Amino acid sequence: MRLGLRVFFGFFLIAGLSAVLLLKVFLAEVKPSVREVMEDLMVDTAHLLAEVAADELAEGPPRPDGRLAAQLQRYVKREVDVPIWGLRKQSLSLRIYVTDMAGRVVLDSGQPSAVGEDYSQWRDVALTLRGDYGARSTRYSADDRSTILVVAAPVLKDGRRLGVVSVAKPVASVQRFIDRAERRVFWAGAGLLAASLLVGVAVTLWLVASVRRLRRYAQQAQAGQALAPPEVPGELGELAHAMDDMRRRLEGREQLEHDVRALTHELKSPLAALRASGELLQDDLPEADRQRFAAQVLDQTARLQALVERVLALSQLEAQVGLGERQRLMLADWTEAQLRRQEPRLAQKGLRATWTERADVAVDADPALLELAFGNLLVNAIDFAPAGSTLELAVSATPTAARLTLRDHGPGVPPQAFAQLGRRFFSTARPGSLVKGSGLGLAIARRVAELHGGRLAFEAAEPGLRVTLTLPR
Repeated sequence: MRLGLRVFFGFFLIAGLSAVLLLKVFLAEVKPSVREVMEDLMVDTAHLLAEVAADELAEGPPRPDGRLAAQLQRYVKREVDVPIWGLRKQSLSLRIYVTDMAGRVVLDSGQPSAVGEDYSQWRDVALTLRGDYGARSTRYSADDRSTILVVAAPVLKDGRRLGVVSVAKPVASVQRFIDRAERRVFWAGAGLLAASLLVGVAVTLWLVASVRRLRRYAQQAQAGQALAPPEVPGELGELAHAMDDMRRRLEGREQLEHDVRALTHELKSPLAALRASGELLQDDLPEADRQRFAAQVLDQTARLQALVERVLALSQLEAQVGLGERQRLMLADWTEAQLRRQEPRLAQKGLRATWTERADVAVDADPALLELAFGNLLVNAIDFAPAGSTLELAVSATPTAARLTLRDHGPGVPPQAFAQLGRRFFSTARPGSLVKGSGLGLAIARRVAELHGGRLAFEAAEPGLRVTLTLPR
């Protein structure tokens, strides 16, 4: 199962169970809470009626045509139609009955025929006569299971107990309010659950998107793409930067191992030639052979020195963060000056340089670094160009960049090797020889371009290779 589904189902399970349990608790508490409030109000009503009835009971049992009986009858017949928080109350549902000290009914607003009946065993009357709080709940009948709540209050006059006033009210009269409260709680709970699920979906999508960005970054890093870590907040962001640090360390270690192997390979040939020449020079040789082997020693020493200097130069460039001193250079004029410095080497191979395009464009560049980059590109082109051929130069401009292009008419580069050009210690064999270069010259030129905010590009010229150094204007 995918991570997003696992997270969502886990969140759904927790939120759903919590919502169901809370909803169940709320719904279970609605009806008892309403009954408690109703009982509280009925206690107040019973004590109020007990005070109203005290004077008449002090004179004796209430008469059917007495003042209290008339008031109760008027209450029963009263018409009401009042809105209570959106629900209409259109009937009065209190039943009031009065019992004497023996527990016999002397007055009943709801059932006049009950006058004279003995209620002394009912809990509301019996407990109140004993001085306790009297209350009970009962049903209308065996067929009608509707509950009636009854509370009672003692009738007192000058400290004497004269009887009991009981107030009865069917719970069904407030059932509408209970039902509405339960519906409101239910829909509020359902809305809360829906909102929780939406939040869960949003959190899950955010988490999955962040994890997928980390996964995509890890896959790209595994494929060798050098990308910045994704900007993800919180612990995932810290994980991304930790992964980037780990990638950099691993890449550095792998690069170091690769460079050591490549450098060892580059050193083998000149060292072997030096050893062989040195061993031969220890013997008695004709002067011509001695001169030839001595020249070979010098040649291989120069080759080693050039290799070491290029390795050091590239190491310094890779450690360098920004440019040194910048100067405003007219790129075409500056290139012409660099060509004049290489005239002896060009003449040695019978090469000539021609301009295919020469735009007047200026760049802000570090002259020393730019000379190092172009010098390596020019030497590389001279080495691969056939004797007597032409090197083509071009300086062009766009609104944002200047381009310096150099093309030779040599054998070019196989298509599968283009992706490796510019990497240290990668090179192809020189024309007419099996000897390969170190590849450090193109690596140096690429790093110089990067330090200037530009790039180095390669293109097959058929025949030859076209190298373009792009610098920002």
